[in-house]
Amino acid sequence: MGWLYVLFAAIVEVFWVVGLKYSNTVLEWSGTTIAIVFSFILVVKACEMIPSGTVYAVFTGSGAAAIVLIDFLIFGAGFSVMKALFIALIIAGVIGIKMTDDTEEAAEEGGK
Repeated sequence: MGWLYVLFAAIVEVFWVVGLKYSNTVLEWSGTTIAIVFSFILVVKACEMIPSGTVYAVFTGSGAAAIVLIDFLIFGAGFSVMKALFIALIIAGVIGIKMTDDTEEAAEEGGK
C-alpha cells in the first residue's frame, strides 16, 4: 500500500508542477495549492510504511522523470538523446531502489 501512496503522490506532483508554471487565475492557483497539499499528504502516508529516504528518492525521481516526459510530449520542450539517457537513468534508479527495498524487507522477515 505504501508504494501506491508514492505512485499517486508522484502523479499528483505532475499536476502541481504544471500548475506552478501555467496558473493564472485564483481558481487555478487554488487547484495547484490543493494538489501540493494532497501530494505531500500521500508522501507522509507512504513514510508511515516505507523508509522516508526511499519514499523521497522515488517520489522526486519518478515525478521529475514524468514531468520532463510531459514537457517533451505535451508542451513541446526541446528533446535530446542525452536528456532521454538521463531520464532512463532516473527510472533505472527508481526501479533499483524498489527492488533493493523489497530484498531488504524479505531478508528482515526471514530473520524473524
